[in-house]
This record gives sequence, structure tokens and C-alpha cells, in this order.
Amino acid sequence: GFGLQDKRPKQLFQYETVTSEPMLTLVNNINPYLVDAPTVLLEKRRTPINQVPLMIKGSQPTDGGNLLLSEAEKEELLTNEPEAAEWIRPFLGADEFINGIQRWCLWLVDCPPQTLRKMPQVMKRVQAVKEMRLASSKLPTQALAHMPTVFGENRQPTATYIAVPEVSSEKRLFIPMGFVDSQVIASNKIQMIPNATAYHFGVLSSSMHNAWMRTVCGRMKSDYSYSASIVYNNFPWPAVATDALKGTLANKLHTAIEHAAQAVLDARALFQQGEHAATLADLYDPTSMPAPLLRAHQLLDAAVDKAYAQTCGGAASYKTDSDRVAFLFMLYQRYTSLLSADGAKARRSLK
Repeated sequence: GFGLQDKRPKQLFQYETVTSEPMLTLVNNINPYLVDAPTVLLEKRRTPINQVPLMIKGSQPTDGGNLLLSEAEKEELLTNEPEAAEWIRPFLGADEFINGIQRWCLWLVDCPPQTLRKMPQVMKRVQAVKEMRLASSKLPTQALAHMPTVFGENRQPTATYIAVPEVSSEKRLFIPMGFVDSQVIASNKIQMIPNATAYHFGVLSSSMHNAWMRTVCGRMKSDYSYSASIVYNNFPWPAVATDALKGTLANKLHTAIEHAAQAVLDARALFQQGEHAATLADLYDPTSMPAPLLRAHQLLDAAVDKAYAQTCGGAASYKTDSDRVAFLFMLYQRYTSLLSADGAKARRSLK
């Protein structure tokens, strides 16, 4: 009949990892993300649902490759034009970040025209950018031809930022991310969080956030495709994200996550020194992940889980990713209902 719901238990198959055997669980509800949680369909959001720093996409060259340099191209340019050194910056895409590949770019944002004209090899590359943009079938790209010295879209921050690769292997337990100096130019294949702290790095590097990411993100073939609008902006943070340093409990939980996050960075650093330093791909391959790094992540998970447990009513520990995500969807509903109520209150005050 109308208005009746099927309340019979439903079968949900869960997988501990991408290669694990399925585990059958009887649940009350299966939502669109195949989790025993409220039926919610995430919307694209321009800003986070909690009070955390904005995530922005890296800068897009739209240059036909003419402003970008391999290690060999950089050395050749400097041999012929040593004065170009001041205008060359490290360039970071997802592949470069994860696999430790050295790549460079010409960053001519503040280069005076009289200086540029004294570097004919650089001028040649700038001219090629102009011609490439003029030849494009896209009107916005053609419009960029009058500024051939700069990237098509420049979103480079002036402060240190957390770099999150847009695409990452589904085999990893954690998306590799890390702090990057503002002198390093992030490409459009990197999501950036300027002005982020060790606390933000810690929560984003936790199993809680990675379980959320695996459930709600898009896919590039089978790899994870991380987006600000769906994954980051909808992610429900522990309440200490909004009440940070307000009260003894929040302060204590916040500090514990910061210390655990720093321990993860310190564990990485043990293997990132010397000529044959480990890359993030080496460190986060489940087969080759060093024991000290795995242990540091386990301690970070404990600190993050405790923050959710003591400020949001989460569990002390979780058996599966599905359990984590089921809790996060309930928390998401709680936060977004508060946002809706605040929005309605604000609209009423304007009348």
C-alpha cells in the first residue's frame, strides 16, 4: 500500500580491502553509497560544511607545454641563459608529488618586460604560448593570448599549503598528502589547502577521512578522483574543528591530533633522506609501507577516533570502513540540518 516501507533486513556485502572476500551483513537501510546509513545524496558544495580552510585547485598552465620544463630542459635553458634561474620554480602535479619526479616551470608573474626581453630563449617559449592560445578553438583560451607570460589560471597561494593529489591509486590505505612550500607551483592535478595546520593534515590523513573519500569520491578508471566540491566540502569534521582551542577538552583533543600528525610526518622523514630517498608511492604502497609509518598512522587514527567519540558521539573504535562511513553520514545529516536552520534564521532576520 501507499506510504508503506519495506522494513525487512537487507543484504549488504562489505569488503575490508579491494581484494578481500565479501562479508555479508544484514542491515536496515542501504543508501546510494552502498552503506548502512541514512539515504543521503551529497550535493556539490562551494564551501565546507565545517569551519575549516578552503580547498582550491592548483594552477592551470594552458601553455602547450611551453612554460613547463623537464630536468634536462631546465639544465639546457640555464646553460644557455643562466639569468633565467630566478624565474624557474618547481612544478608539482599528482604524478610528480607521489612519485618524486622533478619538474619545473617558468614563473614569470613578476618578471619585468625589460628583464624578459634580455632572455631570448625564454622569450621564444613565451611566444610559443601566445601562438598556441591564439590557435585554440576555445574563445576563453584565445583571450589568454594577450598574457602569454603567465599561466591560464593562477591560483598559487602565498603561504605553505597541503597538497592532495587529484588522482590516487585505489590500492593505498591512505591518500598521500603533505605540506608544500609556496615556492612550489601546484598544477591543476593537485588540490591545495592553503593556511592548513598539522591538525587539518591529521584529520585528512586518518582512516576516518580516507573511508569517507573511498565511499563518496569519483573514479578515474579504478583510481580515486578527489574533489573539493564532493569529498572535502561535504566531509563532517570532529566538533573540535569548529570549537578548536575553545575549552579544555577541545584543546586537548586538538593537540593530540596535531602531535600524532607530526609523528606521521616524522616517520616519513626517516625514509625520505639521501640519494635513494623513498617516494610517497614507496611509503604508501600497502606491501612496502614501513612499520614505523603504519604505526604512526594507527596512533593518528586513535587520536582522530577519540575526537569524534568525545565530541560527536562516535564509537571508540571501528571494525570496518562501512561502520566509519555510516557514522559520518549521520554526522553529516546533523551538521547540514544545523546549516539549514541557521540559513533559515538568517533569511528571516533579513525580512
